[in-house]
Amino acid sequence: MSTAYFQVPEPKNEPYLSYAPGTPERDKLKKALTELRSQEIEIPVIIGGKEYKTGNTQDVVMPHNHKHKLGIVHKAGKKEVDLAIKAALEARESWASMPWEHRASILLKAADIITGPERFKMNAATMLGQSKTPHQSEIEAVGEIADFFRFNAYYLTKIMSDQPYSPAETWNRVEYRGIEGFMFAITPFNFTAIAGNLPTSMALCGNTVLWKPATSSVYSNYFVMRALERAGMPPGVINFLPGDGPEVGDPVFADENFAGLQFTGSTGAFQHMWGTIGKNISKYKCYPRIVGETGGKDFIFVHPTADNAEVCTGAVRGAFEYQGQKCSAASRMYVPASLWDDLRKRMLAEVKDVKMGDVEDFSNFMGAVIDKKAFKSITKYIDFAKSSNEADIIAGGGYDDSTGYFVEPTLIVTTNPKFKTMEEEIFGPVLTIYVYEDKKLEEALELCNTTSPYALTGAIFAKDRNALVHMAEKLRYAAGNFYINDKPTGAIVNQQPFGGARSSGTNDKAGSMQNLLRWLSARTIKENFNPPVDWRYPYMD
Repeated sequence: MSTAYFQVPEPKNEPYLSYAPGTPERDKLKKALTELRSQEIEIPVIIGGKEYKTGNTQDVVMPHNHKHKLGIVHKAGKKEVDLAIKAALEARESWASMPWEHRASILLKAADIITGPERFKMNAATMLGQSKTPHQSEIEAVGEIADFFRFNAYYLTKIMSDQPYSPAETWNRVEYRGIEGFMFAITPFNFTAIAGNLPTSMALCGNTVLWKPATSSVYSNYFVMRALERAGMPPGVINFLPGDGPEVGDPVFADENFAGLQFTGSTGAFQHMWGTIGKNISKYKCYPRIVGETGGKDFIFVHPTADNAEVCTGAVRGAFEYQGQKCSAASRMYVPASLWDDLRKRMLAEVKDVKMGDVEDFSNFMGAVIDKKAFKSITKYIDFAKSSNEADIIAGGGYDDSTGYFVEPTLIVTTNPKFKTMEEEIFGPVLTIYVYEDKKLEEALELCNTTSPYALTGAIFAKDRNALVHMAEKLRYAAGNFYINDKPTGAIVNQQPFGGARSSGTNDKAGSMQNLLRWLSARTIKENFNPPVDWRYPYMD
């Protein structure tokens, strides 16, 4: 039992290592890469702290060298889901009643494990399993995941301390509880940090969780699960269920104890799940909390007063880092005709220098896209642009999956502002550019605001402050994360809480108090120190 009020110290964002030549971390990372690459592992389903090997397996391979096998993963089905629900419900009572500071301690310890003894292994696992460069892996699989764990613990402290007013002879207080039932976390392939955050943010609040990682990124996610166990996460609190969507999701949504979903992935999948939950609403013991971050068609809008060097750098990084496989990646750009000739030359020169290949070659800026399915989807858009009389591919456009799933950084220029690649999410290294007449700025801003159903991230570039104010107002609802003279990617916990609206999700801002409040149930308590002894009111005299 706690005998004091505990305050989690305010964290600082985890510093990133550079992995530059001659640094000690470079050698340590290369050693970890060699070690992991030279072995094959078997990834089980983990339920109630026990490993289950279902025999329904899938190979785990490197996206940039898909003939190289890192291991196999056992996939869960209905039987395992039912066992996990049972384990979660059994673990819930002791976990929910555990003092919150002890739950927080587990995440704080896990953060220190990932940034300490497991740093290079976590980095290497993400590089090999998701084809990330050292920088892309370091900033999220080490830095961001640790920030999520530390800042969420800190935010919970602030929530607990937020108490109501109490007049004389009364003490009003609010306690924050977990939600009855179990939670379901579905995590994406592209960020190890998101995979770690979704189940742990729910668990921190006193909930027990079924976690379905993406099978295409299960390699690094398994290392996260092991780090949580090493940090002292009790059995059954987070149950690790790799598997196919319907095989895991259908029995989860059919159970009366289902109480919440936290999801990052495609808009179509989220809408389907929301519909399923709605159809089942009468059977649930509570109204499930639903949080989702889905697709994006993220923009860069350039004003005639913008600096082309800044725009070029923001566009290349924003569109092509991690092969454009970020929910926030720049995918469409609006450029004034007065700047286009110069910007075109700059971008062609820069894209020409972008190296792509095996992520263990640290001179590469890009690796491979995640798998065959993604490769086919992305290249269909490129082929569509090649065959269209409304578009020109001015850079890239090539692709090859003989060794890895490689797609060149591709620049498309279109004369149609509603062209297919201006409207639809591609999730690959493809940036489509529409050149507008300077005098039609207002029309172009309206196109930017209305062309896409999404509203996740967006960036504006200008030197004129009045122009920045005007564009920001016109695009108020076009992006949940909005950037001024910067690329539309790279949100940092405690600096830019992340999430979008419209078809991009519920905008519950991962990495903030707002998100944690979704996984807490408040109980208001009023204590009367001087209870009345007469039921009559003075007006009755």
